Amino acid sequence: MQQPKSVRDVDVRGKRVLVRVDFNVPLDDQGKITDDTRIRASLPTIRYLMDNGASVFLMSHLGRPKGKVVESMKLAPVAERLSELLGVPVQMAPNAVGPEVEAMARKLPPRRVLLLENLRFHPEEEKNDPEFARRLANLGDLFVNDAFGSAHRAHASTAGIAKYLPAVSGLLLEKELLELGAVLSNPRRPLAALIGGAKISTKIGVLTHLLDVADEFLIGGGMANTFLLAQGIQIGRSLAERESLDVASSFLEDAKTRGRGVYLPEDVLVADKVAAGAVSKVVPVNDVPEDWLIVDIGPRTVRTYAAVLEQAGTVLWNGPMGVFEIPDFAQGTRLIALALANSTARTIVGGGDSVAAVEQMGVAERMGHISTGGGASLEFLEGRELPGVAVLSR
Repeated sequence: MQQPKSVRDVDVRGKRVLVRVDFNVPLDDQGKITDDTRIRASLPTIRYLMDNGASVFLMSHLGRPKGKVVESMKLAPVAERLSELLGVPVQMAPNAVGPEVEAMARKLPPRRVLLLENLRFHPEEEKNDPEFARRLANLGDLFVNDAFGSAHRAHASTAGIAKYLPAVSGLLLEKELLELGAVLSNPRRPLAALIGGAKISTKIGVLTHLLDVADEFLIGGGMANTFLLAQGIQIGRSLAERESLDVASSFLEDAKTRGRGVYLPEDVLVADKVAAGAVSKVVPVNDVPEDWLIVDIGPRTVRTYAAVLEQAGTVLWNGPMGVFEIPDFAQGTRLIALALANSTARTIVGGGDSVAAVEQMGVAERMGHISTGGGASLEFLEGRELPGVAVLSR
């Protein structure tokens, strides 16, 4: 796939530059940001534009206000945090469009930043309304998409706006496409795909597409239960997608035909309920009690997976190995994170819980690349064209 033009490929001096960023950060009950990773990820692009004499207009959504103004989803806390990170005041617009915003835009000098209010306060944003896209475009001379996490959405601020302005990628989006693109086109081998999460239905597109390029598949999380059940292994009351058993069987057959290695849990942690404080124990995968549930991979499985990862040249990790949100059931995911940190492989980590695991273990800096896009990275790895990338200049 041809890489889009980057912000570095165009002259931005004296330009008013509209940048789509992903500032959809978590907030506590007091409206304080609890994790500013997404804000920090946008800093290279913002600083590049400021250093090169552009006036910078930032566009983002926050939460799901469903087309209405929701006080707790206003972006003022983001503007405050961004001001601290940049070391310069960031102006906060009262809206995303309108006469008052246009007046502020006209007055914004070079090397300064204006943050527009939550785009999703307008129902036209998610509908990719042409008139709303045009009103956004009227604020600037150039559109830069740096929101990889929203690049799989055909919204006014990610796709529609490119009909009215020259459109290029930001530095974060550029890096994401290069890193994930390299997994598909030129990985250091062997390439191991470590795939977890709850449902096979959300990951089968990735698994199927990766059959063309991956050498080994290591399956964990709730989706592993569906594969186990497809092989006739009884899983008690564990989560499984019984309607996807044929899909799981077909994947295993295709992988075998192509000579791909597929690893499934050998032992598992089971519990009498999916809740903190539940009674739990490790059992061989063939001995899951009838009334119990699989909640994590077991220590023998961790050792097997770690040995495979140690020999890998590239590892793509998407999805936890168990019910990671409950600390009692997170051990498998944490140990896999440590194994990856100790591996010499090029590691690409995507998906919220996978990212949370490497951050909790303090090993995020030892990963090759941590993707900022959950759904976007999955769709990209499925080989699907992302609307927010397709509209950019080549």
